[in-house]
Amino acid sequence: MTYFWLNIPIGIGRLLVRIQSLLLIFINNENNAGRINVTDEFRTFCDVKQINFKMDTSVKSYDDTTLFCPAGMQQFKSLFKDPTYTGTTSNIQSCLRLNDIDEIGDGSHLLYFNMIGLFSFRDWDVSKAINFWMEFLDRIGIQPDYITIHPDKPEWVEFYKSYNVEIRFDKECEWSDGEIGGYCTEFFKDGIEIGNIVNPLGTCIDVGFGLERLEMILNKLGKSKEQTLNDTVIKIIESGFKPSHYGEGYVLKKLLRMSYKQGVVIDHQYYHDEILRQEKILKNYNRLKRRNSDKSKEWWWNTHGIDLDLL
Repeated sequence: MTYFWLNIPIGIGRLLVRIQSLLLIFINNENNAGRINVTDEFRTFCDVKQINFKMDTSVKSYDDTTLFCPAGMQQFKSLFKDPTYTGTTSNIQSCLRLNDIDEIGDGSHLLYFNMIGLFSFRDWDVSKAINFWMEFLDRIGIQPDYITIHPDKPEWVEFYKSYNVEIRFDKECEWSDGEIGGYCTEFFKDGIEIGNIVNPLGTCIDVGFGLERLEMILNKLGKSKEQTLNDTVIKIIESGFKPSHYGEGYVLKKLLRMSYKQGVVIDHQYYHDEILRQEKILKNYNRLKRRNSDKSKEWWWNTHGIDLDLL
């Protein structure tokens, strides 16, 4: 008989996973009662302002500079660079960043997250963007504790004068994706940066606010490490990726293994397949390691296909 996760038989384990999923749906429905839906609020706000809005729910990268989409602006690089294009649009973009992997579980650091974005190409100025976001934050009941501005942009202080908010100067108020960047102004609440307005190339607007961070502040409900791993794995799969030895598939495989090692149960066949695969690999490794204890990671991978980082 084959076993997985705390030695529960596969069939019973899958039943438990299904029960867990239904319980989480019930709990989420109870928790969502009376909560502010930031997505709906932003969509409605953009409609009122007659700004085009769309949901971009895949974490696939829009170019070959990253494995996954790291920011809402990535798909608009060509429009930022095109001096003949003028216009303004908005979205909520699903993103994935792996640099926070050691900090997940504190409620504010995630792997997969959604970025609320507004992008203006030689249409809006910084003042108009600030007014838009301060009005939206007021609409959902958030008053920033303070705002930061780069010391080279003291004229931006004037744009906040009617909002009764503290302004701090910060030399770190610059942002770039490696190709496009500019000075920015950042918004803070409860010690957390909730969003920023970037002035790329000095002629455009690139705004990003963390959807989950806004919801955490409004609804007092953050994500646990277990939820973060589960949501990230499911989002990568929903975006069309499969476990593999390379690229996005390798990241998915590592996250599946991490979930298993930390007792996170994921209701998907890839998770069950990975558990069985890891059990076979571990059995093979335990059989071979005594006489190959001096071998390198590369040797284990090239000779037996065993990735020591996943054990």
